[in-house]
Amino acid sequence: MTSSKSDWDLDLRYGQDGEESVRRLLTIDTVEVKRDRRWKETGNLYIETSCYCVNDGTFKPSGVSVSKATHFAFVIEDLTILVSKSDLINTVKEYGRNISCNIEPNVSFGYLITIDSLLKWQVEKAERMDFIYGQYPL
Repeated sequence: MTSSKSDWDLDLRYGQDGEESVRRLLTIDTVEVKRDRRWKETGNLYIETSCYCVNDGTFKPSGVSVSKATHFAFVIEDLTILVSKSDLINTVKEYGRNISCNIEPNVSFGYLITIDSLLKWQVEKAERMDFIYGQYPL
């Protein structure tokens, strides 16, 4: 007969950390909400970084480059993906594909990222934290 040792105390702590994470999410003041009509066809989300200014004929920083929001929420049908601005920027740096959006008169530049890459960045971030702090930081 084999005996197994319960890790209920570690599981409890892990669950409590999850509850604290949700509590923090529900109290975020600055969330920029985005929707992308074409995500189903392309599998991508467009992250704008600059746009054409009709007034003076130049491109100016816009979108994620100037947003004061601390988090971005991507509404994907009945699912909403909420990500910190810093994680979004890091995902764009790691996985983004530079692109221009040439829809007149709102020409802009930005990056395409996949929903999978947002999730992949989070997995890699968690793995880095596990490596640095161990699986169950105290």
